[in-house]
This record gives sequence, structure tokens and C-alpha cells, in this order.
Amino acid sequence: MRILLMATAYNGLTQRAHRELTALGHEVSVELSLSDEAMRQAALLFKPGLIICPFLKDRIPDDIWENHTCIIIHPGIKGDRGPSSMDWAIMEDVEEWGVTALQAAAIMDAGDIWASRTFKRRSVDKARMYRHEIMEAGMEVIMDTIKRFSTGIYFPEMLDYGNRDIKGKLRPPMTQKDRRIDWKRDGVDTIIRKVYSADNQPGVLDTLLGEEYYLYGIHREGRLLGDPGQIIAKRQDAICIAAIDGAVWISHLRKRDAEGERYFKLPATRVLADKLKDVPERPLDVLYKGGIKESFFDAICLGSADTYNEIWYHEENDVGYLAFDFYNGAMDTEKCYRLRDTFLAARKRPTKVIVLSCGMDFWSNGIHLGVIEAAEDPAREAWRNINAIDDLVYEIITTDTHLVVSVMLGSAAAGGLIMALAADRIYAHHGIILNPHYKTMGLYGSEYWTYLLPRWVGQEKAMDLTENCLPITVEEAHDILSIDGIIYNDGYDFYRHVALLAEQLARAPDYDMQIRLKAEQRRLDEEKKPLTAYREEELAEMKKCLYDPNHIYPQCGVDFHTARRNFVHKIRPAATPLRLARHRVVDG
Repeated sequence: MRILLMATAYNGLTQRAHRELTALGHEVSVELSLSDEAMRQAALLFKPGLIICPFLKDRIPDDIWENHTCIIIHPGIKGDRGPSSMDWAIMEDVEEWGVTALQAAAIMDAGDIWASRTFKRRSVDKARMYRHEIMEAGMEVIMDTIKRFSTGIYFPEMLDYGNRDIKGKLRPPMTQKDRRIDWKRDGVDTIIRKVYSADNQPGVLDTLLGEEYYLYGIHREGRLLGDPGQIIAKRQDAICIAAIDGAVWISHLRKRDAEGERYFKLPATRVLADKLKDVPERPLDVLYKGGIKESFFDAICLGSADTYNEIWYHEENDVGYLAFDFYNGAMDTEKCYRLRDTFLAARKRPTKVIVLSCGMDFWSNGIHLGVIEAAEDPAREAWRNINAIDDLVYEIITTDTHLVVSVMLGSAAAGGLIMALAADRIYAHHGIILNPHYKTMGLYGSEYWTYLLPRWVGQEKAMDLTENCLPITVEEAHDILSIDGIIYNDGYDFYRHVALLAEQLARAPDYDMQIRLKAEQRRLDEEKKPLTAYREEELAEMKKCLYDPNHIYPQCGVDFHTARRNFVHKIRPAATPLRLARHRVVDG
């Protein structure tokens, strides 16, 4: 079937729908909802049998849905209507939520129901719920809808609020007044729920040190106490604010826009900077332990730790588990070096296997574009950041004392994905999306990708992946990258499965032989071409990207600094990229 995906942005659910539907043999094209005319052109050019909107905030022009069946994937239960569906579900702490496939109609979110799924809601923020439960349920309702539509005889369910099965209702947009934190009255649980409902957009507006900021990235603190509403500590990127019954950490802030000034989200300690000079630092050990294995896994999978940290360590049965959880998967210079130092410390431990793992949302997306954009000299900061992540990847590649396993519970892109390839084994969670390319951001890339990617896929496929700039599913990665396995378990069960695999490696009768073979292969590779040569060649290309404004890749259309600025400030493209909009590609 010819299926046109219309979306506000090419987000995770849209990427997954694009790749999974293509893998099933459908002809799929993508159009971003940049204008009514662009959407009309897409429908006219592609002549789709079905239009699906996995992530659409804009209204579909009437003449499109009147002439084509258009399915809206709505992140709410049957009957739920309005733009703040997940926000209200989190704020009201509902036990069950869901996703509904609706046919576009004159009244927003009131069309016929083609499919729906429900799930038990966890206590997580809006972005995490979207990336996991919403995305899984979203793909299920997309598949159900296509099957039902293909029969030609299925009649969708009309929205009838008299039906007992319809439990949702029309809700207004959630406002900052609805989320406002009262530090003198709200307990930690309430504060967390309010920030969860707004993360990672739009954030919760609050006043700190006399100025207004939006709060993001909240974590519970189990020991520190202070006057409610006061900043009582800082650690890494985060600040700790006291509440009436405890305290919370806030990892990111965005200053409220002023006339002529637009701000973007950054690590909290960078935003407040000198204002925090009298706030005490509360550092943690380099190898910060997560307690017993179950507590460690819960902290990573469920965000249930009793303090804030981005890097956790646990060891058991000859396995060292090193987990990192960076907000939105972005790794600035300091994070790269902090992770490198922790990895080096883990490498000195009397273990046999090191498992590199991530939090629930992302493995890594590489360098931190926001911190680079905020720097006085963005090119210089980008250069520092690239070299820092290169230094980290180098240490993983050259580890000769352990077997290293990359375990991806969350999606990965660019240099962050390449970092995973530095390990000896790779396991990934079903449903995540991988983007093994750089040029859509105007970058050549580094992280020894010219060594690592061909090592896993061969030279020809490496060029194909980095030039075509399309996402791949883990199923595709299993075939293309020859990754060692796909894990279908969720949450704690995922990491329990990982522990079994890692302990089997550590106990393997041929473990010592594997270590010797690994060292020998590294020696042969080094003789063929030293790692320093790969790095020098990559950085020579990267220097052009950073310092030559005329160095533009066709996959991007603008230089790195413009692309980065557009990304950070959420400036939408002028047109849907041709790699997505196949209906706009003219043969020959």
C-alpha cells in the first residue's frame, strides 16, 4: 500500500513507522506539515492509499481529509481530546492511559476510532512515557489500522460519549497556572508530578533567585533538607531545591523569553553560573555505587534513585555495570571526560566484563549542541567536545583487560551510536531507533567512525548509512551491523537478561582466549592503519565543518553552525528533506 506519513516533525514514532512499514513492503513517503500547500502537494504527488499522522500538532486541510482517509495517532484513551492529553494524565496520576487511532474530521480529535490500546501508566515524565508506552502502543494501533483498512470492509467505531467504554473527555490546554509549584505547600511527590507533566516541553515556570525559569529534569533527593524553595546544593549540571518534605534536583533550566531575547534549555548550573557561587557542591565518588544489583537496575530503569547522578556503577559476579543517563542523550565536553574517567576506574577493577548501559530514554546522541550554541566561541567548544568524545571512544576501543558490552535500552545517533560500536558485543532493545550518520547536522563526524563502522558493516555499507542519512530499526541493525542480539524484555527484566548474558561471558571457558584474540586483532588493525591516522583524517574534515562557512553537505543544505542554531532554537526547515519525501524526487 502507498502510505503517506504526515508529521509535525520526524520524531521517534514517525521514524519507527517509516522504517517498520517500509520493511513490511509498503511504499512509504514522509511530508512534514510545514504548510497547508505543502501537505496538499504531497497528497497530490504521492497519491496515497492511506495517510497516517504519527505526530501531528497542525490541522490537516479539509480538502485532504475529505478526499483521503487520514488517521491521527492521538496519545490518549478513547474519547480523550485536546492538546495536553499526556500532561493531564500525569498531573491527575491516572492508573491507565493509552493511544487511539482516529480518523481526521471537522472537529479535532472527534473522528471515528480505528484502533486503540491501553497500558498501565508508570510514574515517569511525559517524554519517557512517549518514548516507551506511547510509541509501543502507537505502533500497535498503526498496524491494526492498516490491517483493518486493507480489508475494505471494516467500519470504524463512532465516538459516542454514551458508550461506557469511552472514558476520555475533552480537556483544555494545560497552562502554567495549572502546573505552578507552591514550594510552601507542595510536597516532593506533587512537585515531581508537575515537572513530569511538562518535561521535556514546555517545562514548569518558576522563580529562582529573583528571575523566572522553566524547570526540567527532576530527580528525587532522599537526604538533603532546607528551607522550601531555596537552592541548597549543586552537583554536576543540577541544582537541589528544598521542599516541605525533602528536596528535588533540577538538571535543566530555560530562562523565560524577554522582548528581543529567546532562550533555550541548558544545564541548570550553566544557566545560573555565578549565582551559585555560595551554594555548596555535593560531589559523588567516581565509581558511585547503586547498592545491590536490583537497586542499581531500578535506578537506571525507573529513575527511582534517592539522589541525582548521571553515571552509576555496580559490580557483581565478575561484571562491572557502568550506566550513564544524559538528558536527551547529549554529552558535552565535561560529561565525556567524566564518563571516560569512570570507565578508566572501572577498568582497574578486578572484573572480567564491563557492561556499558544507558538510562531508559537514550543511549547517546553524541556532542551537546545546546552547550556548543551557548558558548562564546561555538566552533572552539565544538572542537573541545569532539575531542573529548574521541578520547572516550579511544579508551573503549583499546581496552585489553576486559570484554566490553554495549547495551542500548534507548535510541542512539551520530557519535553516540558510534561509541556503542567501540565495544566487543552489542545488545539493543526492541523498538529503539538508530541514526548512524552526521551530515544532516552539517558534520563529517569523528569518534573513529571511519574505523568502527566499516569494522561492523563493511566499507560499502558504511558509506551507504552515512550518506543516505536514514534511521534504522534494531531489526535492520541486527542484519546490517551484525549486533549480537535484540532484547524484548522491558525495564528491570531487560537488565536482568543483560546480567545473565554478561555473567555467561565472564564465566565462558574460552574467556582468556577471547581476550588474547581481541588483543591480537587490535594489533593487526593498528599495523594496517593506526587509530591516530583515522582520528587525524576525521578531525581534518571536522575542522572544515567548524571553520569554513562554505563547507556544506547536500544532506543538510546549510553549514554546521546554521544547522545547529536551527536545531537548538527549534526553527523548522523550509521544506521536507528529499531523503524523506520520495514523492518529491524526480527520476533522472
